[in-house]
Amino acid sequence: MVDIDKAIIAKLRVKGENFEILVDCDKALEFRHGKCGLSDALATKDIFKDVRKGEHASEKHMKEFFGTGDPNKVASEIIKKGDIQLTTEYKHKLKEEKRRQIINMISRNSINAQTNKPNPPQRIERAMEQAKVNVDEFRPAEEQLDMVVKKLSAIMPIRMEVREVMIAIPAEYAANSYQILKNYGRIIKDEWQNDGGLTVVMEVPAGMQEGFESELNKLTHGNVNFQLLKAK
Repeated sequence: MVDIDKAIIAKLRVKGENFEILVDCDKALEFRHGKCGLSDALATKDIFKDVRKGEHASEKHMKEFFGTGDPNKVASEIIKKGDIQLTTEYKHKLKEEKRRQIINMISRNSINAQTNKPNPPQRIERAMEQAKVNVDEFRPAEEQLDMVVKKLSAIMPIRMEVREVMIAIPAEYAANSYQILKNYGRIIKDEWQNDGGLTVVMEVPAGMQEGFESELNKLTHGNVNFQLLKAK
């Protein structure tokens, strides 16, 4: 059970009737996504009509609205379908996770528009601080990407780019190279040659190309051919 002094309210309104429970914020969200047990999330097994007033929900109402008087089953439904009051600490955690996700996405998919070199995450993070970028912890990172890049463009030379490249890999390295290829981009076409070599056309995020080429060169001891087909 959770320390009741640190618990927050999770509530569900069913046909005009309120049902509330006391839970740990983090654990309740983990339970909602199947990552922990119900007992880990609950501060108490009591089902309330109003937690602040100390009014308990009647077993009659639980059976009427949930089809059961079992507090565990009712609590499970409240957490899965209801509203969980997020703590300030948890909101900060969500914001930091979303900020880090956006930084990594920009680093992978962008280059310095002047040097054509990748933008390290640390450079993007500093630019976001300079531009006073406010990340919304509840919106998907993908939906915020354009807004963040637009603000960063006032601070640093940045360009989002995906490159279509053709790679020719000799037979002795072809099989071992395939996992590297999949890790770095989307394979559009692959052809196994008569001599066992592999030719691949794929899309690689611009910010990842340098690392991609470095890893393939290491595997093949430099015996690999890259050809840029187009950038978009």
